[in-house]
Amino acid sequence: MFSKRLKNLNPYVPGEQPQNRKYIKLNTNENPYPPSPEIINCLKKLNIEDLRLYPDPQSDNLRQKIADRHNIDKSMVFAGNGSDEILSFSFYAFFDSAFGNLLFPQFTYSFYSVYCSFYEIEYLQIPLNYDFSVDLSGFLEEEHSCGVIFPNPNAPTGILLSIEELTDFFDKYHSDKVVIIDEAYIDFGGISAIELIESYKNLLITRTFSKSMALAGLRLGYAIGNKKLIDALFAVKDSFNSYPSDILAQKIGAIAISDERYYKEITEKIISSRKYLVDELVELGWTVVPSKANFIFVAKKGVAGKDIYLKLKDNGILVRHFDIDGIKDYVRITIGKKDELDILLNKISKYF
Repeated sequence: MFSKRLKNLNPYVPGEQPQNRKYIKLNTNENPYPPSPEIINCLKKLNIEDLRLYPDPQSDNLRQKIADRHNIDKSMVFAGNGSDEILSFSFYAFFDSAFGNLLFPQFTYSFYSVYCSFYEIEYLQIPLNYDFSVDLSGFLEEEHSCGVIFPNPNAPTGILLSIEELTDFFDKYHSDKVVIIDEAYIDFGGISAIELIESYKNLLITRTFSKSMALAGLRLGYAIGNKKLIDALFAVKDSFNSYPSDILAQKIGAIAISDERYYKEITEKIISSRKYLVDELVELGWTVVPSKANFIFVAKKGVAGKDIYLKLKDNGILVRHFDIDGIKDYVRITIGKKDELDILLNKISKYF
């Protein structure tokens, strides 16, 4: 009844969204602030007649707004139904085990291994450095691979690779295989690698509207890269679903990407709250991994990560725990508003 492919799948497990009670949700890296207020005007002016028509399959207006924001040509932009879908298209388009293993970090976004299972791609996970930073030299040591993918900042650690480190990597990466940098969290303290696109034609960058633009419920993302890479993504899209981004998503996305002032303001608030939480936890004796994301990765000596997660959940606070050897003593905490973080710190002081 079921295909062999289905039997071999090991699906991604998202952060829990329990409905049994009201929690302070610090487990799925959602933005604690609302999206651009300009979006409200868009919804008020929506012509319901538009919904009987198919959306623009190329998302041309949205792509142009993204291109304008990053000072690039529209031909270098692909838009889709969340960065996860774009990553899925990318795995299909660029990675093939006939050329070797796909390389990604040992501890990273767990959807990468799920996509490999889905598309039957062999992969090799490169161990992190002792401080949890991504070991770019480890990718260079594997001569036969079908490509590389890693987030920057990495997840769940939050550690950022600098533009200088990335440039040095690409200068030594003597291959035409595609390298994907997943920049879901780059706006929370990093510098985008978009400036490297012109120099390295095999670089593809994926980004999302879910995190810094506070639109996780919209499902919208984009990719930036050389035109040949973008054309390949369009070929995959049009072989799977010609209309992945709906009319509302395209309109709202165009507004969000253009409201740079508002999003800079709320991002700076999150960065400030992150520093506050880090300083307080360090003062309380916690180990905190340096983060440039909208979350932190923390541990308390002598306390199991699962126990931290369960005790906080019992007290109405959700954080994320990964029951994986090597990181099971840590929990990931999303940066919420200051009042939420104060409640978190109160519970942590009381129980740990």
